[in-house]
This record gives sequence, C-alpha cells and structure tokens, in this order.
Amino acid sequence: MSGAPIPQGDYVPATRHGALIFTAGMTPRRDGRLIQQGVIGKDTPLDTCRAAVVLACANALQAARGTLAEGERIAAILSMTVYVAAEPGFTAHSRLADFASAFLRAELGDAGIGSRCAVGVATLPGDAPVEIQLIAAV
Repeated sequence: MSGAPIPQGDYVPATRHGALIFTAGMTPRRDGRLIQQGVIGKDTPLDTCRAAVVLACANALQAARGTLAEGERIAAILSMTVYVAAEPGFTAHSRLADFASAFLRAELGDAGIGSRCAVGVATLPGDAPVEIQLIAAV
C-alpha cells in the first residue's frame, strides 16, 4: 500500500486524543482513486467486494497508525463501523464486515477485534461501495 490516505474534503484522516484514535470514514481508495464503485446488489457475489472492503479497512488502519509516535502501537481496535452502499433487499452487511474483521485480526491478532456495527446506506461519497471508520486504543 502506498502513502497515507488522501482526504477527499476538509478533514484529517485520523484524530488522536490521549490514548484514543478516531479515524475518518475510509473508502476503498488507492492513491486517491476508488478501486470499486457502485451500490452492492442483493445478488452480488460477496467475494467481488472483498478487495474493496479490505482496502477501506487498510486505509483506516493506516490512518490510525499515522498518529502513532515512534515505539507506539495499536493496542486494540475498540470499535469498527462498516457502511455498505446497498440496494434494497441486501442483507449480508455483516458478512461483508467479516472481511474487514479478518483483515484486522491478521494485522493485529485478537487486539484487532472489537465491537462492530454494519450499516446499510443508499449512497456513499464518490459512489464508493463501502466506508469504514475505526476507533482504536494506543
């Protein structure tokens, strides 16, 4: 993965307050460009969305890590919110969020798994299919 996530508006990728880090919502952008767009259909094979979910989550984790001082590490993911742009009838929000959870577990071990919310929405910025926000502890 290349450099830090590029904000798409007037905000910072992550804000730290003491030992807590709050990320902005991150979409599946590489070098500022979405790798996938569009609403996820109720019959869309979930594996076709895996790369987008993982990239959005990786961007959020990278933003969080960007607030760390030398020698610090992410001690735990406290919360993850996964927004899914889905058509009516789509019900696999949690299964898509599992891709992000698996990524965080691979990166951070059990510390990568915190509470989670998966939310269906009509649209997301730039016509992204998914947006992920993390709250982490240092």
